[in-house]
Amino acid sequence: MKRVTIVGAGFAALTAIQKLRAADPSMEITVVAPKPEFTYLPGTIWIPSGIRDPKDLLIPLDNFFRRQKVNFHQGQASGLENGGRTLLTDGGKIDNDGLIICSGGRFIKKLPGIENTITPCEGIPAAMKIRERLQQLQGGTIAIGFAGNPKEPSAMRGGPMFEFLFGIDRQLRLEKRRDKFKLVFFTPAPSPGNRLGPKAVKGLLKEMEKRDIETHLGHKMKGFSDGKVQTEGGEFAADLILFMPGMTGNQWFDNTDLPRSEGGLIRADRHCRVEGMDKVYVAGDSGSFPGPDWMPKQAHMADLQAGAAAANLIAEFNGEEPTNTFKVELVCIVDSQTTGMLVARTEKHNLVMPQMRLFHWLKRLFEWWYLRQYH
Repeated sequence: MKRVTIVGAGFAALTAIQKLRAADPSMEITVVAPKPEFTYLPGTIWIPSGIRDPKDLLIPLDNFFRRQKVNFHQGQASGLENGGRTLLTDGGKIDNDGLIICSGGRFIKKLPGIENTITPCEGIPAAMKIRERLQQLQGGTIAIGFAGNPKEPSAMRGGPMFEFLFGIDRQLRLEKRRDKFKLVFFTPAPSPGNRLGPKAVKGLLKEMEKRDIETHLGHKMKGFSDGKVQTEGGEFAADLILFMPGMTGNQWFDNTDLPRSEGGLIRADRHCRVEGMDKVYVAGDSGSFPGPDWMPKQAHMADLQAGAAAANLIAEFNGEEPTNTFKVELVCIVDSQTTGMLVARTEKHNLVMPQMRLFHWLKRLFEWWYLRQYH
């Protein structure tokens, strides 16, 4: 019986579990995570408006783990021994015949005064804090922006920030108080949304203009204070600041021999195999993979990488050479509460479709379809 340890309980981890179990009913699978629960992060964009509540997006995994015959080890990964064959956790050591790391990324919190901002993708508590602040504010300036990891172009998550931007604009209009607020979008990138493709940049900027959203683009971030966004191109006042910094690797990676990219992520090949290590794989935000610099850090990509990692680990167990690769594609609906804009990008094509009610409902339908497997 082969023993596989999976670190994490996010998109990549749960997909890896299903692929491994389907391939080998007898395999011993151990999942290491702080809690046996899954947060559907894409849905947090709807928490500020009340379309979603925390209970809709926080899914207990006990039943799913039982169905998949998974051993759950509650704890935090803290290091590796024996070339990856032993995972160290704050609750003891776990030996394995194969390891898949799906522990996500970590936001870079180095900018001075960043504690004065809310980072939406940190999960449900952050989204609830945005909801509370919006309810308290009677007017003023709301600043929404993101930055990247200059050493790792792919280690950023800008898409959700456009959704929070357009969603808050729509929410304020529905509440008939948009005229009391100024919305400002900021990013060091001169062309926001460039990773979504050139067509998307035009569409996003046009949408901001249409909604009377001001922009502060192309200036390196200096920091924040209580009530101010500071850039090399000047500073501006803000009563609420939502900011998504770039991403890097988990802190526990520092206590290992895992090969790291310049940006701090785990270096992997196109088969999701960690470079220079035996039967150690990575999927999702923890990894730095070969491919175009627009390769997204999003749930869909994590699922595709996890599928490849699981298939290749099974191949190695069977004495075969890993051959599975993952398709690099970006698919998202930039939602704004009542409508959505579809954006898709592959290495050959870039599709952008304008704001339509249909896309908003498709996004909600996809959420229902995706989560039913874990309920």
